Amino acid sequence: MRAVEFPEYGGPEVLRLVTAEVPEPGPGQVSIDVAYTGVNFADLKARAEGYRVPALPYVPGLEVSGRVRALGAGVTDLAVGQEVVALTEGGAYAEVAVAEASTVFPVPAGLDLRTAAALPTVLPTAYALVHTVGRLQPGESVLVQGAAGGVGTAVGQLARAAGAGAVYGVVSSAAKAAHAKQHGYDEVFVGAFQEPVRAATGGRGADLVLDPVGGDTLRAGLASLAVFGRLVSYGNASGAEPWSVGQPELYPLGVSVSGFSILSLARTAPDALRRLTERALARAVDGTVTLPVMAEFPLARAAEAHRLMGGRSSTGKLLLRVAD
Repeated sequence: MRAVEFPEYGGPEVLRLVTAEVPEPGPGQVSIDVAYTGVNFADLKARAEGYRVPALPYVPGLEVSGRVRALGAGVTDLAVGQEVVALTEGGAYAEVAVAEASTVFPVPAGLDLRTAAALPTVLPTAYALVHTVGRLQPGESVLVQGAAGGVGTAVGQLARAAGAGAVYGVVSSAAKAAHAKQHGYDEVFVGAFQEPVRAATGGRGADLVLDPVGGDTLRAGLASLAVFGRLVSYGNASGAEPWSVGQPELYPLGVSVSGFSILSLARTAPDALRRLTERALARAVDGTVTLPVMAEFPLARAAEAHRLMGGRSSTGKLLLRVAD
C-alpha cells in the first residue's frame, strides 16, 4: 500500500511517499480502507518536533473516513465494507489504517465520506469545549482563540446554537476574521485581544475562554475572564513551556482552569469519548454545524497540505484524498 511517512523531524520536505506493508488489526481493532484523511495541527507538531511519535520512521494522521477492511478478534458491532469514520493513534496518511474499535463510528445517514473525514477530531473537541468541559450557559459570552481553524469554526456555530450571549473570536488576519464571522462569531479581534474583549464586554470580561495556543496567549486569556469565568486549554500551538496556575490567579475572581485532549480521552476513557462523539456527530447531521473543507490534496502531496497549514493562512479544514 501507499503511505506517507517521515524518517526524521523537520519541515514538510521530510514527508515522503513510500510503499508499506498493509497493517492487520489486532484484538479489539479495525482496519479501514481509507477514503480521506484529515490534516491536523498535531500532525505538523509530530513531523516537526516528535509530538506523540513513538519511533521513526512514522506515518502521521489522526482521523480517517473509509470502509471497514477487516475486523480484529472480539469486534462484533461493525461489519466489513461498512462506511465509517475513525480517530487513530497515527498511521492515517495511508491507504489502510488501523484504529481501536472504540474510536470507529458508522458514518451517519446524510453524510458522505468526504464530509465525514473532517469531523472525528474537530467536532467532538468543539462539542466538549462548549458543552462538556466548558459548560457554556445561555446568555454567557465566549472568547475563542484560532476562531477560523477547524475547531474554532465548529465552536462558533455550537456556541451560537447553545444560546451564547456573545461569541468573540481571535485570529491572525482580516481574511480569517471574515471567515469566522460567517460561522457564528459576533466580533473577531485580529492579534491583540485582551483590551478589545474588555471593551466589548463593558469591562466585564468573557465567561468562557477557549485556548489552543498556550504561553502568553493563555495568560492573556486568563486575564480576560469575567468573575467566576472558566478557561479551557486544549493545545499548546505556541510550543511554550508547560504553564502552571494557582491561588494568585484563581482566587481573586473565583475563576477556574481546565483542560481537554481528545487523543488523551481516547486512551483513558473510550466510553466517554464514544458518547461525546455520538452527540457531536448528531450536530453535523441536523445541520447545526457545517465544517467547510478549504482544500483537498492527493496523498502524495501531503507536504503541500502541511505547508498551507503551517503558513497559518488556512481556514476550516484540510483533507488528503487517499482513494482514487
